[in-house]
Amino acid sequence: MMDRVNPFRRVRIGLLALALVLLGGTVGYLLFGFDLIDAIYQTVITVTTVGFNSPHPLSTGSKGFTIALILLGVGTALYTFSAVLEVLIEGHMRELVRRRRMERDIARMDRHVIVCGWGRVGREVARFLNNTGRDVVVIDRDLERLSAVPHPTVHGDVTDDEVLHQAGIDRAATLVAALDTDADNLYVTLASKSMRPNLQIIARARNESSEAKLLRAGADRVVNPQQLGGDRMAAFVTQPHVVDFIDVVMHDGTLKFRLEEQTVSGDSPLAGSTLRSAEIHTRTGALVLAIRRPDGSFLTNPSPGEAIEAGDVLISVGTAEQLGALARFATRP
Repeated sequence: MMDRVNPFRRVRIGLLALALVLLGGTVGYLLFGFDLIDAIYQTVITVTTVGFNSPHPLSTGSKGFTIALILLGVGTALYTFSAVLEVLIEGHMRELVRRRRMERDIARMDRHVIVCGWGRVGREVARFLNNTGRDVVVIDRDLERLSAVPHPTVHGDVTDDEVLHQAGIDRAATLVAALDTDADNLYVTLASKSMRPNLQIIARARNESSEAKLLRAGADRVVNPQQLGGDRMAAFVTQPHVVDFIDVVMHDGTLKFRLEEQTVSGDSPLAGSTLRSAEIHTRTGALVLAIRRPDGSFLTNPSPGEAIEAGDVLISVGTAEQLGALARFATRP
């Protein structure tokens, strides 16, 4: 049982036993009058049974010692070789099984998020998405970095279309381009958009000059982490409590309330009604803070008489149960 728990234990035991056999054989032949090189040579050819001629004539005693060394050495060498081979095969099979299982997991995913690049930005994106229950597939060319990823992964260059296919781009809802260089993010955006025109792409930009290029390439949103970090630090100076509240509601999860968005479908009873007649707060408990129209404009703190149209995005606050009720209300007949 211990060998199965630690497969390297047999290898260590075998190597130690083989070293002792070689050492014992060398010492034994030295006692029979062999010099050091000849003693080592005689020991090695005896244990490995290669069949070369002995460098010295063997006496009756040395022949008996050689027979014992063959029996002991060959058994030890076979044990060591089998232990090493077992570790190599088990390691290969374990990796193969893990990869097959991961491929099956990716094949079962639908509307998942592909994160390109497992750097600081990619890790934070995946962590947040995982906390919200979204399926994530990570692509990176660094195999060592992927070994510590707690999500299904694809090893390869994201500029390769086959790698994107392996990540399930045909079924994905969103692709996050979080690579180290703007050039790589630009290429991934172009390639992904050509493969899936309706795929939502969120791209990272290091330089302000790259933001317009990424948008022209097909990115739906471009995020500059440096700029966002500066804005956040400035907000802490002017409105620290507001920032803390938004952080807790959006990211922390320790508060009971959440802030989420929900798109109104065409066959929802909300479509064509007003906030007053829909009685959203009465029916669900959620509070609508803003409405985003299909043209991209925002209507903040909407009045009760404001009309709700199909395609509107309701930005609401409430508990998980309340927001879940609003989601069903907004998407189902």
